[in-house]
Amino acid sequence: MKTSKIEDGKIYLHRSDEEKKPLIHRLNRVEGQVRGLKAMIEADRYCADELQQIKAAVAALRQVAVLIVEQHVAAASLYASKTGTREAANADMMRVLREALKL
Repeated sequence: MKTSKIEDGKIYLHRSDEEKKPLIHRLNRVEGQVRGLKAMIEADRYCADELQQIKAAVAALRQVAVLIVEQHVAAASLYASKTGTREAANADMMRVLREALKL
């Protein structure tokens, strides 16, 4: 993971194709779940089944969020160790973690 830029105290990541792969895979899964939910609603499926599909999509999005936080924390830690700016990196990590906790 490379840090592509640091701007206004925020660490922006540059992910390799390999690092993007699990994120894209999960997002494709969410996309399929949402399409499935749409089809279920159009077909007037049982409400509990529709809600189950919503729960699956939300859980998949949470997993995307976990992966994003994991990658960000790893990059920020590496940045802090290389530059000696632990305080700024910690502040940025906390900002990202606070956003994740709002999900």
